[in-house]
Amino acid sequence: MTSTLSRRDFLRSAAALPAWMFAPETPRQFRPRFAFLAPKGQEPRANVLVCIFLRGGMDGLNAVIPHGDADYYRLRPTLAIPEPSSGNDETGIDLDGFFGMHPSLRPLKDIWDDKALAFIHAAGSPDPTHSHFDAMDYMERGTPGDKQMGTGWLARHLQVAATENGSPFRAVGFGAMLPSSLRGPIPAIALQSIADFHLGGRYKGEVEQFQNIISSMYASDSTLGERADFTLDAVQLLQSVVSGEYQPANGAKYPESEFGQSLKQVAQLIKAEIGVEVAAVDLGGWDTHITQGTLKGDMPDLLADLSAGLAAFYHDLGDTMKHVTVTAMSEFGRRAAENGGFGTDHGHGNVMMTLGKSINGGKVYGEWPGLAADKLIAPGDLAITTDFRSVLGELVSKHLKNPALDQVFPNFTGFQPLGIANDIE
Repeated sequence: MTSTLSRRDFLRSAAALPAWMFAPETPRQFRPRFAFLAPKGQEPRANVLVCIFLRGGMDGLNAVIPHGDADYYRLRPTLAIPEPSSGNDETGIDLDGFFGMHPSLRPLKDIWDDKALAFIHAAGSPDPTHSHFDAMDYMERGTPGDKQMGTGWLARHLQVAATENGSPFRAVGFGAMLPSSLRGPIPAIALQSIADFHLGGRYKGEVEQFQNIISSMYASDSTLGERADFTLDAVQLLQSVVSGEYQPANGAKYPESEFGQSLKQVAQLIKAEIGVEVAAVDLGGWDTHITQGTLKGDMPDLLADLSAGLAAFYHDLGDTMKHVTVTAMSEFGRRAAENGGFGTDHGHGNVMMTLGKSINGGKVYGEWPGLAADKLIAPGDLAITTDFRSVLGELVSKHLKNPALDQVFPNFTGFQPLGIANDIE
């Protein structure tokens, strides 16, 4: 079957490619150097880091419930998750006698039992803002309270990491726009879907025609040759290793949600061994001011999507999870007391999550400050006892093999490793 790639099709296909591939400032040194990538089947020198941002302010008190703190039930007479009860699926899932998981997180229980999942409670950014925009911005820059730094913490890690990985897929963010954490001098891809990236599975002739058009376009200007090579290398690389319908391993079933499908594609790229070092995925909708829900509702549905996606990712990658670390965080938590709309208002302290076979899991880390009236801060928020940069810094130094924390998180002097990250096997 033959087909013609029209000008409109060409422009539409080109628009599906990452904007940086056509950017004038793409420097020569970022051209892919695939000879430096780990050969097929060879273990990488450092872990891949997958960062999940739970946008909107997740209610960590109902995700990982402090059922051993009586004030939790006093402050939330309607929204509190019932204390764990053996054999009852509508109560919390006990973790250590004090903390428990929301029942919607049940797909993660076997990973917890495998000691490949850890939580860090009363964690977050020390900046007191209750603004979603500012809080997200500070966390993605890695500089709470300071907007002078124009780059994201992941971008700075990539900039100073001791690696010669020139793959165009070194850093990937899933979504319409590149996350702020990846903004910096190292090129990163904002990818909505693998299918869109390599022309939506079009006929081979159309792909070749598209490539020829780009080559001709750039050939007219010798200064654009490197960008043409970079663009074509990226398209051809993905075309050569990612084809056909992806089949997850080990019976893993990803949710059909945008979040689930994004994680599925992250797994696909990691398995393709094309040089992925960091990937960023968002899951939004956590701003539960009203009708938050206890066992059913908006937040339980989000937790179910989160846990099903993470469980599928973990089981799909199998032993590869020895060299993949997942971390999840939100810009802030929710108020300790429920409000009059059966929801929760913007708070402060929250829970972070780390997952992987090189995680020292099966533990809830952090110092619990308590929910008594004299222990809450500001208008009634959970206090923060662990700075989120301590958690990320430990993963960067131990799993990403980057000791330059002063450059990844400038002006942060309170780094306190918690023992979350095991040495890579």
